[in-house]
Amino acid sequence: MPGLFDSFTIKSITLRNRIGVSPMCQYVSNDGMATDWHLVHLGSRAVGGAGLIIAEATAVEPRGRISPTDAGLWSDEHIGPLARITSFISKHGSVPGLQLAHAGRKASAARPWEGDHSLKEEEGGWETVAPSALAFGDKLWKIPKEMTIQDIMDVQESFALAARRAWQAGYKWLELHAAHGYLCHSFYSPISNKRTDQYGGSLENRCRFTVETLARIRAVWPNELPLAVRISCSDWVEGGWTMDESIELARKLKDAGADLIDCSSGFGSPDHRKYPFGPGWQVHFSEAIRREVRIATASVGLITDPVQANEIISSGKADITLLGREMLRDPYWPHRAAKVLNVDLKSIAPAPYAHWI
Repeated sequence: MPGLFDSFTIKSITLRNRIGVSPMCQYVSNDGMATDWHLVHLGSRAVGGAGLIIAEATAVEPRGRISPTDAGLWSDEHIGPLARITSFISKHGSVPGLQLAHAGRKASAARPWEGDHSLKEEEGGWETVAPSALAFGDKLWKIPKEMTIQDIMDVQESFALAARRAWQAGYKWLELHAAHGYLCHSFYSPISNKRTDQYGGSLENRCRFTVETLARIRAVWPNELPLAVRISCSDWVEGGWTMDESIELARKLKDAGADLIDCSSGFGSPDHRKYPFGPGWQVHFSEAIRREVRIATASVGLITDPVQANEIISSGKADITLLGREMLRDPYWPHRAAKVLNVDLKSIAPAPYAHWI
């Protein structure tokens, strides 16, 4: 079995190792534009040795932003600043990836450090949309507009247009964000979808929006480049989305053109107290989907230790480990992991660093 520092090839792309940077919102964009912050934030992790670097949830339309300061790709004007970043990442040996997103009923919110609450119109907020007119709850009190069929088609077209722009900006890896209570997840989860048309009710119908959206993206995203989907494998609430349903969704996504399933969970409701947080608490999801669906998977969730990460790969529980908060604490975590696992550090460190260390 491969180890953490073995390469991984999917489609035409080869990652130099199985370490990826998970997409993490930075909330520093103006009208969706990438800034120097993004260049340094993402570029330093390329210098740090990660094989894959996935840029934060990037809205496909303005009303799909979580906050007014979210990243966006709804305009050709966004391409140039992103191309600067992908060029730097590629130059330093990492594969640049992007997560396309629509926040749905969790949109129009203040930044986390400013309250994380629904914004009123006078605070810069806007109308949100969702499969059903149900507020997320707690601090996100805003009741979304229930999407019409035309609304659904328009948003799916926005995903396709953004995917084409992502390719033009130099991204080599694309991920559809279909987790954490955002628009796609809110369609397939029974706790947020109460529709009675072809997009609600049965499992087949609730999955339809996400599967169709992926197919629209696949139609414009180059076939030789990887296309991933992040899903919430469980709602962790009674009557919510389950692991068994995730396996069925993953099969549908594979048939629609997905190359990898990024296995997260939860955050479709405001009650997080029942989550079994702990080291590797979501690894069993990636293991099950990899085994049952026979598709590549990424594992996330409190992966912090090099030995732990290596075991996830070497035991066949996932093909890639994605690190989030740990990469914020230490952009050079792969360097440290290489030392722990007795891997030649010069294989991942750039020349200006390698000759010193």
